[in-house]
Amino acid sequence: MEHLLSEIRNCTVCAPFLEHGPRPVLNASRKSKILVIGQAPGTRVHKTGIPWNDPSGKTLRQWMNISDADFYDPQQVGIVPMGFCYPGKGRSGDLPPRKECAPLWHKKLLDQMPDLKLTLLIGQYAQAYYLAGENQKTLTDTVRSHKKYAPHYFPLPHPSPRNRIWLKRNPWFEAEVIPLLQQKIAEALI
Repeated sequence: MEHLLSEIRNCTVCAPFLEHGPRPVLNASRKSKILVIGQAPGTRVHKTGIPWNDPSGKTLRQWMNISDADFYDPQQVGIVPMGFCYPGKGRSGDLPPRKECAPLWHKKLLDQMPDLKLTLLIGQYAQAYYLAGENQKTLTDTVRSHKKYAPHYFPLPHPSPRNRIWLKRNPWFEAEVIPLLQQKIAEALI
């Protein structure tokens, strides 16, 4: 696993397409119990090299009801984004994750993580890739159908501050889904 993580952290496959250069950000262990698969690092994460080290990460940890210490302990939580490097800015926010990362690295990583009990699929890119045809027409419908993907996957919206409107329009998420998510997280960490 350490060799694989080193290989990924030194990956330059997408370098010609990355305005800020490659800096793969992930955190994982053979003993990880929960896997967080998000989109791609943002600018703050790119600068610090610490995954989910931004307001989105703070919200995600609140949703999970987990301490920073447990979240950043790779024996508890593995963090593997769809794209390992910051993809740059687009017209309406960050660009989508690079498409090379997941096919190149995810299976190799998952093969090295035999203790996983739960995988959080955060956002449409992770859901489309991992639910491959089983996801619903919209992210909202996929998240609403979260029980369909149990016990291995738990689809979530992105916890970005930009999604406040989505959260306001979908009060069932915080009322029904978050308590179940917190229960599943607690069970996985036992």
